[in-house]
Amino acid sequence: MIIQTEFVDLPTPTGSMRTYIYRPQAEGSYPAIIYYSEIFQQTAPIARSAALMAGHGFVVLVPEVFHELNPIGTVLGYDDEGKDKGNADKFAKPLESHDSDVVAMYDFLQQQAYCTGKVGAMGVCIGGHLAYRAAINPNILSAVCLYATDIHSNTLPSEDNGDSLTRTKEIQGELMMIWGKQDPHVPDAGRFLVHQNLLDSKVKFTWHEFNAAHAFMRDEGLDRFDPELALTVYKMAVDLFRRTLLA
Repeated sequence: MIIQTEFVDLPTPTGSMRTYIYRPQAEGSYPAIIYYSEIFQQTAPIARSAALMAGHGFVVLVPEVFHELNPIGTVLGYDDEGKDKGNADKFAKPLESHDSDVVAMYDFLQQQAYCTGKVGAMGVCIGGHLAYRAAINPNILSAVCLYATDIHSNTLPSEDNGDSLTRTKEIQGELMMIWGKQDPHVPDAGRFLVHQNLLDSKVKFTWHEFNAAHAFMRDEGLDRFDPELALTVYKMAVDLFRRTLLA
């Protein structure tokens, strides 16, 4: 489908959040996906990924995940300076502020004629964690979590000890967990911990491990990018969202 893009600055309890919107040009109502970026916010690879998903018949929202900590429009570079700043932001924003961001985006989507009101989540790296976290909200019907960091380690700040691993039992929607087995950020023991916790919490999920590095979906930095695997994973994500958001 041919798509169009725009942005909106959404009010949240922690400040205005620039949110980029990708959606089909054709008139009609479409289900939505909240697409969470890496720590670098909306880089060119994230924008292309969001556009790809929108072209399959979804409204895709890309929030600036650290809007409280940066000027509107901030994009960090894929370099040491950008990595250091992004990681500092990751450890400065409490998980509860991400929770309220979800509510702001969900409420916005309910008011848009171009959206059916059904919402899923998707994300990469820290965004994979945030998609998992978003699924704690019962209004998020499904989530695709790609090489999600920091779930197993419980290292992200929380104001009420509501870490994502502990709150897994609250997830009602369906998860798709996707990992690279050569990802140093989520070692074998960490993946096993997340998997067992999902089983113990009786969450509906599928689990997929590939021989791939961290960020294998990112089409910039060709030492990690696996184009054939990325195409497979995009198809898996589209299939999940069509099944869970179009019913």
